[in-house]
Amino acid sequence: MSIWTRIAEAIAALAKGEGLSAVFEKLRSPPEACPERTVAFTIAVIALGAKMAKADGEVTRDEVSAFRQVFAVPPGDEAHAAQVFNLARQDVAGFDAYARKIRAMFQGDSRVLVDLLEGLFHVSVADGHYHPREDAFLAEVARIFGVGEGCFRAIRARYVQDAPRDPYDVLGITHSASIDEARAAWKAAVRDTHPDRLMARGVPEEAVKLAERRLIAVNAAWEEISAREAA
Repeated sequence: MSIWTRIAEAIAALAKGEGLSAVFEKLRSPPEACPERTVAFTIAVIALGAKMAKADGEVTRDEVSAFRQVFAVPPGDEAHAAQVFNLARQDVAGFDAYARKIRAMFQGDSRVLVDLLEGLFHVSVADGHYHPREDAFLAEVARIFGVGEGCFRAIRARYVQDAPRDPYDVLGITHSASIDEARAAWKAAVRDTHPDRLMARGVPEEAVKLAERRLIAVNAAWEEISAREAA
């Protein structure tokens, strides 16, 4: 059964009058239930992406294309993806309600929420622009998710041209960290970015490609910090 078939079933299970945000309550499952988490992750990116599209006032073809870059939607399943997008756009619930339900579903695994935030950044810059209202939107989603400011800055730096870049933010350490602490953080980040690790926590196979950009940034951060130490 494809992920899009499972998404269609999840939407069909909604009671009459229920908004799309109710899906996350129905899908809430134990950590080992990877299929349900993968469905929830995909719906979350599309739904929050639909809400984010309102932030800058329009949905561009590039933004729609960005969804297809992250999630390979077969021609026969495009209607399912469009249904999720339209349901989220029409839902009276605000994006903050979606974000809170998503955080509750992935309670105890903040890494999934960071992965999800990266997917939203990928969509936000797909049209070649990063609108201030998109920045405010994503900053608030990050706050609700419990993603720290340093982590948020590091993700933004990977996707937004000319955004400030701090190698210590990338590795999640302070500027006072020793070189040994930096090395340990770098190794842990590399392990955590491995595709098998991402898929094990419910990130769809298609979305794993987002980790390539993260790994490049992690290695570059370590190289910059270690070079400073050697200087």
